[in-house]
Amino acid sequence: MHYALLIYTDPHAQDGDTDEERAAVTAEYLAIREDPRVWGGGHLQGADLASTVRVADGSALVTDGPFADTKEVMGGYYLVEADDLDGALEIAARVPAARMGGAVEVRPFLLPPH
Repeated sequence: MHYALLIYTDPHAQDGDTDEERAAVTAEYLAIREDPRVWGGGHLQGADLASTVRVADGSALVTDGPFADTKEVMGGYYLVEADDLDGALEIAARVPAARMGGAVEVRPFLLPPH
């Protein structure tokens, strides 16, 4: 099965951290990318750079900012292949955001037909 791990972060979770502490957290994220079950992923730019598009009556309305106004923001994602949900959850539990005031949403997805 293929899963997307959607990472929601608290943008202020590392306020006050030293450079060494920030580097350690970054190393954790990079270590997850080394897991052979992880085949994609990325870190998103800040939510202040996001744009949201809605289409109504055939016209696109573009607004600045993310879709939802919440404490957490979508900060990144991993794409994983795991035997089952438990395998995907095990990887998700390693994501630093999950213990730093954020969350990791695990969702199965379908690959497009070839």
